[in-house]
Amino acid sequence: MSRLKTPTAEPLAKAPSLVADAYQALKNAIRDNAFAPGYQGSEQEIALRLGMSRTPVHEALIRLQEEGLVRVLPKRGVTVLALSPDDMREVYDVIIALEGMAAELIAAMSPKDRRPIVAALEDINAEMKAALQRDELDAWARADDRFHRALIDGSGNTRLARLANTIMDQSHRARMMTLRLRAKPTKSLKEHQALIAAIKSGDAMLSCSEAQNHRRRARSELLPLLDQFGMKHL
Repeated sequence: MSRLKTPTAEPLAKAPSLVADAYQALKNAIRDNAFAPGYQGSEQEIALRLGMSRTPVHEALIRLQEEGLVRVLPKRGVTVLALSPDDMREVYDVIIALEGMAAELIAAMSPKDRRPIVAALEDINAEMKAALQRDELDAWARADDRFHRALIDGSGNTRLARLANTIMDQSHRARMMTLRLRAKPTKSLKEHQALIAAIKSGDAMLSCSEAQNHRRRARSELLPLLDQFGMKHL
């Protein structure tokens, strides 16, 4: 009797990779407003714009719907969800709480454990400074996003990170929409440096305060802009 050949895992391994690629590409396009708030299109149209096949795009859209970035409408395609100024106020309320806790957790670590996190934050802040010196606001915004994600991920709290990473995608959209409506963001560099210094010193309460005050200041700058320029949805 001939023995059945065991199928290789290679074809199966490719599918999740394609879905992951589609998910990241679509998420980046939404975050950076390539697919702007309110955009409507079919799965096929989105797949063509991304240069991908429809099946992984379909799976990616299901994940993004769970994260509140899109709505998949049967027979009507996909809508990129918009955020109102009130939505953004709520987003910042959550971010302020989560980033304050993340900073507190990192500062409470041993000096050995927090040292590489501090180094990573310093490196990213240096990238932000260099981007501003070159007047490359898009590069600054990408680095700013990485700074805040490094802060969240550095906390070591996976549940906190899951909550934060989804909602931070929404704040990044607002950052990109208003990037050229604000004054040059030099205050962010100073506030980041104050936060890094507090974490470095191991002062958990000060670290929490610096992280929260930084985001409160950003919120107080962003929300009036939305009203001033009549941005009812982001």
